[in-house]
Amino acid sequence: MSRTDVPVLPDRARVEEAARWLAGRVVRTPVLNSPAIDRLGGVRILLKAENLQTGGSYKMRGAMLAVGRLVAAGHTGVVAQSTGNHAVAVALAARRHGLAATVVLPVDAAPTKVARARAAGAYVVLAGTTVEERVATARRLSDAQGHPLIDAYDHPDVIAGQGSASRELIEQAERAGTPLDALVLPVGGGGGVAGACLAAAGTPIEVYGVEPVGCDSLARSLAAGRPTPVAPAPTIADGLRPTCVGELPFAVARDTVRGVVRVDDEEIAEAFRLLLLELKVLTEPSGAAGLAGALRLAADPGALAPGAGLADRSGAGPAGGRDRFRTVGVVLTGGNVEAELVARLVTRQLADLTTEGRAA
Repeated sequence: MSRTDVPVLPDRARVEEAARWLAGRVVRTPVLNSPAIDRLGGVRILLKAENLQTGGSYKMRGAMLAVGRLVAAGHTGVVAQSTGNHAVAVALAARRHGLAATVVLPVDAAPTKVARARAAGAYVVLAGTTVEERVATARRLSDAQGHPLIDAYDHPDVIAGQGSASRELIEQAERAGTPLDALVLPVGGGGGVAGACLAAAGTPIEVYGVEPVGCDSLARSLAAGRPTPVAPAPTIADGLRPTCVGELPFAVARDTVRGVVRVDDEEIAEAFRLLLLELKVLTEPSGAAGLAGALRLAADPGALAPGAGLADRSGAGPAGGRDRFRTVGVVLTGGNVEAELVARLVTRQLADLTTEGRAA
């Protein structure tokens, strides 16, 4: 999709339609809960385990929907760009439908994600380190091959597909008798949080985004009133460092997302370790960032990025906090993590425990 296009914004009906189409085509992932994590946050936290999704992330939802529509329209191939998980998902969806796939990733993409895209049969092109470089390369390949481009987040089917994960979580929480008060998702290009906003439309559920410190394009964009690029800072959450939030996700989220929480790498690492040790669930740091944001939001209502809260933009009043929420939903967006990074994060936890034991 060209940046100059003016597409029709997806809505809640489109998310519901996507959920119906995806039923039986993607995994209906479980919702997990840990009393220890609840005690730490002071609220009930329900975790949607999309790290267990086909392809290892919730990106499979948007990819399956987008590729399925292209197949129905008679296309024989597809091009995609992303930092990793979307590329893997598009490659898998294309293989399932018998399409050729070319995916563009950054030169510093996680080796695990590059290998998984190749294993799924995609032709992998490495291009630069910024989203602009990847998009430019992907567009050239799309034009040369005559195959449509499925952007990682600036695409209505991607937003609707990702939104189906939030829709499922909302439904699963209601069926368990623990309806959500808030829904928290990590933000890269913004497709997931935009989909969550659509899934929660018409309900009292408040939607929050989570960004790593220094990779906060959505927070800055909300404060500025327009998509605002950043020079992404180093972070262990490799999937959350696009230069700029997508125009389409921003158009959806600007008046609906309740706020954005910034978290640092230590908070993300601690959330990663909590998930691994308390729930025995392996996520990637990008997927764990949602839990880090939920814990910060529950502990500190003032944690929202300045100018990036709905109260700042509309006078809607204060938001967040354990006194406001009873149940918070978090989408664990992915689990494609490097073994070396897992070892480093776990080793640090063990070292900390050893140090504490000696001090005692």
